Amino acid sequence: MNNTMTTLTEAAPETRMFEADVARLLHLMVHSVYSDKEIFLRELISNAADACEKLRYEGISHPELLGDDAQPRITLVLDRDARRLTVEDNGIGMSQADLAEALGTIARSGTRAFMERIAQAKEAEGAQLIGQFGIGFYSAFMVADRVEVVSRRAGDGEAAIWSSDGEGTYTIAPVDLDQAPARGTRVTLHLKEDAATYTEDYTIERMVKAQSGHVPVAIFLREKPDAEPRLIGDGTALWTRPKADITAEEYKDFYRTVAGQFDEPALTLHYRAEGLHEYSVLAFVPESKPFDLFDPDRSGRLKLYVRRVFITDEAGILPRYLRFVRGLVDSADLPLNVSREMIQESPLLAAIQKGVTNRVLSELDKLAANDAGAYDKIWDNFGAVLKEGLYEDYTRRETLLGLARFTTSTSDGKRRSLKDYVASLKENQTAIYYATGLDLDRLASSPQLEGFRARGIEVLLLTDQVDSFWVTSGLDFEGKPFKSVTQGAADLDLIPLPDGQAKAADAPEEVGRFIAFVKTTLGEAVSDVRSSDRLTESAVCLVAADHGMDRQLEKLLAGAGRPTVGSKPVLEINPRHALIEALSRLDEADQTLREDAARLLFDEARIADGEVPEDARGFSARLGRLLTRALG
Repeated sequence: MNNTMTTLTEAAPETRMFEADVARLLHLMVHSVYSDKEIFLRELISNAADACEKLRYEGISHPELLGDDAQPRITLVLDRDARRLTVEDNGIGMSQADLAEALGTIARSGTRAFMERIAQAKEAEGAQLIGQFGIGFYSAFMVADRVEVVSRRAGDGEAAIWSSDGEGTYTIAPVDLDQAPARGTRVTLHLKEDAATYTEDYTIERMVKAQSGHVPVAIFLREKPDAEPRLIGDGTALWTRPKADITAEEYKDFYRTVAGQFDEPALTLHYRAEGLHEYSVLAFVPESKPFDLFDPDRSGRLKLYVRRVFITDEAGILPRYLRFVRGLVDSADLPLNVSREMIQESPLLAAIQKGVTNRVLSELDKLAANDAGAYDKIWDNFGAVLKEGLYEDYTRRETLLGLARFTTSTSDGKRRSLKDYVASLKENQTAIYYATGLDLDRLASSPQLEGFRARGIEVLLLTDQVDSFWVTSGLDFEGKPFKSVTQGAADLDLIPLPDGQAKAADAPEEVGRFIAFVKTTLGEAVSDVRSSDRLTESAVCLVAADHGMDRQLEKLLAGAGRPTVGSKPVLEINPRHALIEALSRLDEADQTLREDAARLLFDEARIADGEVPEDARGFSARLGRLLTRALG
């Protein structure tokens, strides 16, 4: 192995600009003030291990790629005098085009979201953020003034060098084969003055054991360029060891490696399935949200191995609503030479998918039963994602409904299960009531809840966007359907008021006539105007028609560029409200005042529903006339 500084061929290197996203990320890395810079080594080792695993997979069908060097390895080389640290692997390697694509662009969605968060973070927060997201190769610029990458793809007769100081450009050029690895990639970090400690053998060994001790590739250390390598990581796959022999610290270290995060796992799942199909599972639920949680691809993140050989991380082992789970599955039954395309159609994989999904949900259920506080934290982070399964996974709806936790109108901010909800149903209550919106405080104080609150009826307050979809998919829980408090008639007459409270007296006849007048005045702006049994404090509110689309769902679809031709809202009027009683006594000859009042009531209901008046100019004019009249 040649560890001297790389020499370019006579061909002049080509200088290129980084794509804008890479340039921004590099600026953050080069000028970072983050305290935990040591993660750069974990990221580089992780990349090297992936390259070795990819070669091991390719070598199954093309053994000639392995040649006489079949044992995968990662070698770290220290050069104190030159202040250099080298990370070299004998993995799959990269061509010149691969180098430009891999190191000059950011292809994976979600990285942009990471940059937005890290750029906006305060210094103290940044020290935590930097360890919570996999920032990959670019983290090297936190400790290096210049980074060189020399790579030769397995089986190729050419090699290339990539070099950059992280200041906006990079160079790339062919390189003589005698200056390149026989196969694989060599990353050389020309360390900054304050990063000289990363040429100390005890520092590097400590970092490897702490962060990368369970990478499934052997790691060697050369304490100087001409020294003999010594083994500092044996490449034993953690998931093949008995659970009793693994410490919590080892699980945590492995989680950080496989997940690319620096928090701790909130739940660890390690088991071996035996019987008809044999496979090992080592999976983790993160303690914090991964930055790509809402990646548009919404794909699972479990890696698939076959007898310790990495196959793919796109096998879809877990459904999309469990995409926050990180880890791997190692099958003993799948053939090593199966293609990634054939894997997708494999009945063996289908059985593994079913078994692992059921086990993950079962473990979440056990945690909810045994440690409600720990489960509530998981739900706070991933509840919105889990609820996607309520309309995507029909066969597991009952299980997912059991896992769901909700803030309700009577829970004082605490999470409640549907089992708790059903246990506290009121007399004659036949449905599970809910309200959807984007703001919890506004939702809790919405006028549509007043009649339910007066009867002590619990209402689920649903503030995730996904809630507007799954509640409309015909679900029920223990025979109780879900019913919106903002859609259709409330039907509260059958549910008695608390002891000592008498039902309100019927509204005077003139109120009924005024409601009919409001309906005539508003015309096609509403589908109906009717007396309300759900209002106890407010004068008016808007609800969706009995068979129309829920109003919150309409708003979400419109905001996503998919407006619907929905039915007009229903205006409900509280017939026992002092304002309504006063308005109903207005002289019928004063037509202008009565019409202004009718339209202002509609505008008031829209405002209470988080909307603006349809005609802002008309609203202002009507309000001005009413105030002038009131002030005499």
